[in-house]
Amino acid sequence: MAYVKSSLFPHSPSPCLRWKARSQAILSILKNLGADFLCLQEVDEYDSFYKGNMESHGYSSIYVQRNGQKRDGCGIFYKQDSAELVLEEKIEYNDLVNSIQDGQLLVDDKHDGVHTNGNKGAEPKNDSALKKAPEDRGDPNDPCVRLKRDCVGIMAAFKLKDPPHHVVIVANTHLYWDPEWADVKLAQAKYLLSRLAQFKTLVSNRLECSPSVIVAGDFNSIPGDKVYQYLISGNSSLAQVVECLEDLPIPLCSAYAFTKGEPPFTNCTPDFTDTLDYIFFSPTDDIKPVSFLELPEPDSPDVVGGLPNNSHPSDHLPIGVGFEITRE
Repeated sequence: MAYVKSSLFPHSPSPCLRWKARSQAILSILKNLGADFLCLQEVDEYDSFYKGNMESHGYSSIYVQRNGQKRDGCGIFYKQDSAELVLEEKIEYNDLVNSIQDGQLLVDDKHDGVHTNGNKGAEPKNDSALKKAPEDRGDPNDPCVRLKRDCVGIMAAFKLKDPPHHVVIVANTHLYWDPEWADVKLAQAKYLLSRLAQFKTLVSNRLECSPSVIVAGDFNSIPGDKVYQYLISGNSSLAQVVECLEDLPIPLCSAYAFTKGEPPFTNCTPDFTDTLDYIFFSPTDDIKPVSFLELPEPDSPDVVGGLPNNSHPSDHLPIGVGFEITRE
């Protein structure tokens, strides 16, 4: 949601890009969704806008801001009447730098296979405004430079009020954008699942429960690419990933793909239109997706010409899933 400037979205009507109008449109959409949990990425103005306004609509929240000079971050908003926050942890993918041994590369051949399948130009908008020229990003052969992308995530355990006492872990993240650095995205995805597995063990032991797991976010990866395949299978064809990522991941399944298939797109601009956002869950007998937020078709009048526009205040469409908890 951050980085919405006319220079990045010349196709968008100028009035819809102004924060005063856009912020109210965002707030209206979030309120009308009526979800128990909302996972938002690229959130700036958290303290000055989102926190208080969402509280007035019955939502408490937790938030993590990106590292470095970045102003945005990831937030989880949850209905106070539906869930109680029990435990939370922040994920800073820059921590990957600390796990790299001197001289160890992230992949065997950084130029071989690092492109995601057909994902050229993925999300050319927001982060591209902050993108530095290759020579300004430091030595790409240095894995410490390569992994320091200032990306973050957040995960938390909640005790539901219906069914009573059932615990659900909700994670929210935003992975690195550059399609030519798919190895970095993959390392982040592996780190995410490693941290999530550790967090689930902590929650299970501390609360003596078997929590359900839901993971949402902007993964900057299209269906079928290496990051997506890893997230839903725990496997990857990219080799020689850093040792700290060798923990067995939590098995995940895409909620949309589970029944109806991924939407045709979640990000829509004249330069790039495809699916980058997902809601994953760990499939067990306790939880299953039962309803979905319908998304417009590519030829729908409210998306033709690209986003943001007067109908959609972001260049990403909201996705949503209704889950049924089958065990108390």
